[in-house]
Amino acid sequence: MARLEADTDRSRWVPVTGSFGFAGRRARKKAIRMLLSQANALLGADARPGSSVAAWAMSQAAPAIMRRAAGRILVWMWKDDPELLVVLAQVQEATPQLRTARAMMPMEYDDTETFRGTFLGVGEKLQLPLPPRRPDGSTPPPFATYTWDTGSHFVTVTAVCADRERFGTVIGAVDDLARSLRLIEDVPLSESPSTLRIDPA
Repeated sequence: MARLEADTDRSRWVPVTGSFGFAGRRARKKAIRMLLSQANALLGADARPGSSVAAWAMSQAAPAIMRRAAGRILVWMWKDDPELLVVLAQVQEATPQLRTARAMMPMEYDDTETFRGTFLGVGEKLQLPLPPRRPDGSTPPPFATYTWDTGSHFVTVTAVCADRERFGTVIGAVDDLARSLRLIEDVPLSESPSTLRIDPA
């Protein structure tokens, strides 16, 4: 099973981990509240009275979800302002259906540039600090995506920012985070009666 690892600067990022402790709980709640408000804006809906409760509930569930994902999904929040920036990295099997879906993405997603990762090699980066308005008049938040095609898997990183004016000040840190990603795959080993197994303990 393929999973992701990254070297993150803890002075900049708060990871969403499998921990159920108090650390990071407030940051998770703020980040989720930001994402919910962006979703409401895209749908043309006002913030609802229960949105803070929903953010709290999702922040409690997030560590368990991350643990169940077993490294296939990693999420970080901007430490100084969790409501400003959220970054999600994921690895997906490169199925024919997923390749077809990627080929049918809107034209603005074709405006990519080459991006080199330290471990993943050459990939693509799409940066949209001023996304075009949708037909319904809504405006998506500024975002950036990074994609690597390993042949068997897609590795993608998506960064969503709540403030257009501050997007340019944080995108460099997102670049550094994306470059540090590496893909780890478990390789099954066949055994025979002559195999000697040594207890790690």
